[in-house]
Amino acid sequence: MATNTIARGSSRKAAEIPVRKIGMEDLSISLRQGLDDFLTFRGDIVFAGIVYTVIGITAIVLATSMPLMPFFFPVVAGVGLLGPVAAVGFYELARRREAGEQDLHWFNFLDVRKRPSIDDMGIVAGLLLLIFFVWLIAAGVLYVALFDWATPTSIPQFLEMVFLTPRGWALIVGGAVVGAIFGWVVLSLSVVSMPLLVDRDVGASRAVSASWRAAQANKGEMLRWGVIVLGLLVLGSIPLFVGLAFVLPWLGYSTWHLYTRLIDRSAIR
Repeated sequence: MATNTIARGSSRKAAEIPVRKIGMEDLSISLRQGLDDFLTFRGDIVFAGIVYTVIGITAIVLATSMPLMPFFFPVVAGVGLLGPVAAVGFYELARRREAGEQDLHWFNFLDVRKRPSIDDMGIVAGLLLLIFFVWLIAAGVLYVALFDWATPTSIPQFLEMVFLTPRGWALIVGGAVVGAIFGWVVLSLSVVSMPLLVDRDVGASRAVSASWRAAQANKGEMLRWGVIVLGLLVLGSIPLFVGLAFVLPWLGYSTWHLYTRLIDRSAIR
């Protein structure tokens, strides 16, 4: 394993949580350990399947509302921005399994609400929700800049506008670039902060700071992790988001194990 602690703070910043430098091997190990957790808690598929299938159906319903149709793809893409919030229960199950608890079931997913940092989780969740809404605004501005205020009158017309016109492809490329920026921000803010808040009684600001520093110290690995997450979320969204019943728990557990490699937990006070 290629982890090395690279920051322990100082007398002036004694509260800084130490972060580590990781390598590609750590990403692979995290994914394998996450899959092992998922196979142990297969009942998670019930919870995640219901929640994310409902989200998928809701997104499809949006497509039938003509004024909101341009937001269909941003809403679908933005689901990933809120993934860290939905995954906190998986972090709780992984934490308890790591601690050696044997009698665990999928419904213990909800026990995360009993953690001492639950209020701080709410603060970070609110931050991610705010970023999600800013993303929708940015996507709307981009659409208006390219298509003015044109509103499609049918789903086929909307798909033709997006995929069969130069402005549509400019929208796709521009949306991908803007989405990548938002994705990096969310990854940097949440990859450590949410599992850390489940694991330890720390404040939201310390957790977010540790997450941001860990991501900046491991930019290459975090970019690869982001590509892996994106690829799995896309695959899991086909069809009707049902595949996320497998992908989300797997990524949730894997992110927990990645967190344990990114942070020197023994130094947290």
